[in-house]
Order: sequence, then structure tokens, then C-alpha cells
Amino acid sequence: MSQVLLIEDHQTVRDGLQLALTRQGHTVDAVATGEQGLERLRGSSADVVVLDLMLPGMDGFEVCRRIRRLGDLPIIMLTARNDDMDVVAGLEAGADDYVVKPVQARVLEARIRAVLRRTAGESRRGGGDRSGPEQHGALRIDRAALVVSKDGVPVGLAPTELRLLLELSHTPGQVLSRQQLLEAVWEHGYLGDSRLVDACVQRVRAKIEDDSSAPVYIQTVRGFGYRFGPL
Repeated sequence: MSQVLLIEDHQTVRDGLQLALTRQGHTVDAVATGEQGLERLRGSSADVVVLDLMLPGMDGFEVCRRIRRLGDLPIIMLTARNDDMDVVAGLEAGADDYVVKPVQARVLEARIRAVLRRTAGESRRGGGDRSGPEQHGALRIDRAALVVSKDGVPVGLAPTELRLLLELSHTPGQVLSRQQLLEAVWEHGYLGDSRLVDACVQRVRAKIEDDSSAPVYIQTVRGFGYRFGPL
């Protein structure tokens, strides 16, 4: 049974989602503000945070950044409209996924289950590989232990970031389209949302590249997708 922290200021939405997720077998702690949510996290064993972007006081973007600074707890953000700027800003702040309001409980529940599988390290091609650590330039990837290091220093990656890196690095030099990555990493590629991939790539580059504006490990192939180097 997973522990969900729901941060949503609209009481009707909050109560409805809490009831629906509880019926699906989750334990839900629901609060109305970002400040309350951060306070709950201090003594919480939450497995995933469902976070509304448009909160009174401290907005969801800042809450997301603060949660991400605390660690790799998965974050699914709720946005009132399918606005490119809001979605991209939320993803860049560290969110793993998003759902557009009005929220369909079955869609949110499916996203929660998918992000929890990523947290558990259930990569389609990684996590359970017994072939030993791989060395790619200064980057060392241990698929069995789900550990990444650069020049001997551990690299802290959120579950979605780790799964993306495992997927790309499984076949160095091979170009993977955004659609392929959506299906492999987020498990809902039928929505065709490349923003999830692009924002996650940017976050991983910031952690593993010497210069994220001139990437060596995750290279963009314009018009096609991404490939893993160094080549």
C-alpha cells in the first residue's frame, strides 16, 4: 500500500481525489497549502507527492523545488490548464509527471502506479542486470545496484531521471525517439507528450555533464530524439 501526500487547495477536488485514491488502496494524507505539505513531509513516510501548481501563499513551483532539494521523492503535479509554460516550468522544477485538471481519478492513479514502479527500480532494461558496472568515460553505471557515479562521486538522480539514463545508456550510440522514451520510461506514451522527455533530459544533463550546453553523454539528434555517448 502506497502513501500519497496530496497538496491541493480546492476542497472539493482534494476530497474527491482523496476518496478515489483511498478506494484504490492508497493511504492519502491531504493538505491545502504548500507550507502544510512541507511540514507533513518532515515526519512523513510518503511514497509520492501529488502537488497542485496553483496554491495560495507558496506556489506549487516553489514547493516542488524544495521537495526536490530534500531528495528524490516522486512528484506528480496537477495543472489547471494544459499551458506549455506552466507544464515546462513545473517539470524543470523537478516534477516527474503531470495531470491536467479536471483530474480523472483513474488517470492520476495510473500515473501514481507508474512513478512508483520507477521508484522501485523496475526499469524494463535495468535494475536486475547482473553483468557488472559499466564505464562510459568518467561516468560509471551500476545497473544491479541502481547507482551512478562520475569521477567516483555518486550522482543523485530522481527515479525518473535514473530510468531515463538507464534506458539511453543501454544501447550507446543508438538514437531513441521521444516516443520510444515516453513508452519505456513514463509508460504512457500514447499521450505523446515530448515535454516530459525534454525536461527530464535537461535535468539529467545538469547532473552528469561537465557543460550541459555542450553535452557529451546525452546528445540531441535533431528531428529524431536522443542518443547516449560518448561516441
